[in-house]
Amino acid sequence: MAVLLAHEIETPRPCSYLPEREASLETLVMRNVTTEEYEHLLVRGWRRFGPQYFRPACASCNECVSLRVPVAGFTPNRSQRRARAACAHLRVEVGPPRVDEERLALYRAWHAEREASREWESSELGAREYAIQFAFPHPSAREVAWYDDSDPAGPKLVGLGLCDETPHAWSAVYFFYDPAYARLSLGKASVLFQVELARERGIPYVYLGYRVLACDSLRYKAGFRPHELLEGRPALDAKPEWRAAADAPEAPADALADAPESVRSR
Repeated sequence: MAVLLAHEIETPRPCSYLPEREASLETLVMRNVTTEEYEHLLVRGWRRFGPQYFRPACASCNECVSLRVPVAGFTPNRSQRRARAACAHLRVEVGPPRVDEERLALYRAWHAEREASREWESSELGAREYAIQFAFPHPSAREVAWYDDSDPAGPKLVGLGLCDETPHAWSAVYFFYDPAYARLSLGKASVLFQVELARERGIPYVYLGYRVLACDSLRYKAGFRPHELLEGRPALDAKPEWRAAADAPEAPADALADAPESVRSR
């Protein structure tokens, strides 16, 4: 049973997604959270990062909208099928999150490229911080690792997805990859793999976090169709209302990045 350690609604700060707007997160810090308890939060728009559970609490903005893909009705479009084909030679392993130098090096290479190309702030993520943020012990935590076995030096880790699995939900939390493999559209291929994995496991929904149509890095989620959007920010004791979404313009797939400001470091 979950034990609440802290509950905070942060003071408004500059928004990382939308310039000239302010953002605020409501955060719960908990331990001993079961998969069922986590799913109760997930379907009401909460996300997990380590021991923190969070959702937007912005007073004057509702642009962050929780999005989920109904697995049974999903069909990849042409661009997504091309990404899957481009990554077909890669090997994928699903297991518990791990911490090692290979994973740290991949994260650093990916983040360094974002610092150069998108002017992100630097991220000094060491083994301890990685363990807390990406590999915190949790019964739902999963890792989807992509390997290139054709590298002359041996199997090479080229992409890593941090995910959560509950009885009725698969949640894509974070994804980063080797910048040298950007041409393969690993972000799109990763989402397709997770949808297919959820279908195999009888999981009806894949949660992609928050769609923000005015933000290039998060608008791409609308390209996975059909999808559903959560109405508002339901209370923990209220029934969540999900509605089928009308088609929205597609944008290039990127990293899944719904992490709090302290994690995203941008």
